[in-house]
Amino acid sequence: MSAPNLTGMALVPTQTTRSFEHQVLDFLAYLEFERGLSRNTLEAYRSDLLQYGAYLDRRDGDLLTVQHGDIAGFLDELAAGTAERGPVAPATLQRKAACLRSFYRHLRRQELIDHDPTADLRAPRKTQRLPQVLSRDEVARLLDAPRGGSPAAMRDRALLELMYACGLRASEATGLHVGDVDLDAGVLRARGKGSKERLVPVGREAVTAVRYYLRHGRPRLVGLREEPHLFVNQRGGGLTRQGLYKIVQGHAAAAGLQDRMSPHTLRHTFATHLLAGGCDLRALQEMLGHADIATTQIYTHLSAERLKDQYFRAHPRATAD
Repeated sequence: MSAPNLTGMALVPTQTTRSFEHQVLDFLAYLEFERGLSRNTLEAYRSDLLQYGAYLDRRDGDLLTVQHGDIAGFLDELAAGTAERGPVAPATLQRKAACLRSFYRHLRRQELIDHDPTADLRAPRKTQRLPQVLSRDEVARLLDAPRGGSPAAMRDRALLELMYACGLRASEATGLHVGDVDLDAGVLRARGKGSKERLVPVGREAVTAVRYYLRHGRPRLVGLREEPHLFVNQRGGGLTRQGLYKIVQGHAAAAGLQDRMSPHTLRHTFATHLLAGGCDLRALQEMLGHADIATTQIYTHLSAERLKDQYFRAHPRATAD
């Protein structure tokens, strides 16, 4: 039986993958412990490399002697798709190509190969789509959707307010501990990608909602359990991302926004509304936890598109009669 990989799944123990498995485990360990990549990224790379290993195995290919054309053929096969499986999206191909480039650079650092077969590897360019955001009125409808005085309603109001107030990712919201939020100072500590921490201001409405939830809602959900997570489920355990997704979708449906909402929509909306209000791009980068400001700049395009839309809808001489 083959040794388990970092996520507890075993690679197929064929002649090709016995050596392949060892190199993948070593690479993932390097990414986790030296590069500090997130579990989600590690899981995606593990999946990509499993798929690549199966491709090599079907062709009796050898990990350490493949050429550029072999790897390009792997990406071409994914892009073309099959009768059973459609073509892979350009964004996913970009990730798989990045994974393979990083993998072979690692093998070269280990002096297992003397050339890099991914040196000129190209994947289809990722088409940039502007993310969907909510208007101020739509945000108000969403935040008003949790009704009643039940502990779950208090939790949901606090959760939605905090995600919009701080631009949190779903994993960051569910990963919050009670001690991560300083309501008196109006600031929270978020753990982002690669376990990087950042401090984000918390607005008045979110502070009020979280404080009320902590006093009146969370104790009734947790009971006598010692649970560190800020947001908990009906049984008092930490809320999962799947649970958060259901909460957001349920209230989005109640607000008439089900076709436009995901947890990440609140993060996009947070960024767009801050920029429209005059927030500095560098400050927004810090609050979002982006390593590269180029990632943050998409919101300048989005803000400009929204301004343009507002202009053409409002200006009396912007369009012909």
